Amino acid sequence: MGFVFDTRPADSPFVEMIWRARSDEAGTFTSTAASNWELVFTACGGGTRVVARGPETRASEAEYPAGAEFLGITFRLGAFMPHLPLSDLLDRRDAVLPAASGGSFWLHGSVWELPSYENADVFVERLVRRGTVVRDPVVEAALRGRPPQVSVRSLQYRFLRTTGLTRKLIQQIERARSAVSLLERGAAIPEVVFKLGYFDQAHLTNSLRRFVGETPARIARRHAAG
Repeated sequence: MGFVFDTRPADSPFVEMIWRARSDEAGTFTSTAASNWELVFTACGGGTRVVARGPETRASEAEYPAGAEFLGITFRLGAFMPHLPLSDLLDRRDAVLPAASGGSFWLHGSVWELPSYENADVFVERLVRRGTVVRDPVVEAALRGRPPQVSVRSLQYRFLRTTGLTRKLIQQIERARSAVSLLERGAAIPEVVFKLGYFDQAHLTNSLRRFVGETPARIARRHAAG
């Protein structure tokens, strides 16, 4: 098997999920659009590379090396690092965090031990205590559908600062993900168009091509084939 992927839920309210992967051989995959940012740790060739990876606004082809092990911490929308603007990290313009001695790395002027799949929650808790990762309650409230008591312009600014994306783009990405989920559960394409409020099938097709890298028909055929 070329690429093995595993996930688990996180205990931290700042984290969407924790994942790990292993590549037995080199290859490529389609990286779909994502609203969340991540810290990714890649162990390969005797060293570990640490990057802060921003949201992805479109699907793209990504490569992975042979014999690598990956650990990822995917943060929830609303959590961010104030010193590292996510708008600078969009679409795999990763920020590479400098290595330090003894299996550690530099982040925001401090040396941090490399986390593991098992203790990633503890690592995040330390980041939060130091103020390296914070949350914006106004953005979180807006994402939950609770209108915040701020102006439209202020809310737009806070979304860009906190997520690197506009609120509209986040909604488009999440709607495309919902469309894929419905198609994979056997929903017909016209049903998906209606349920998710796309204008027509062409609108759905263009959205999935951009954000997922596939057409609705192809996703539906893959589901039908089992």
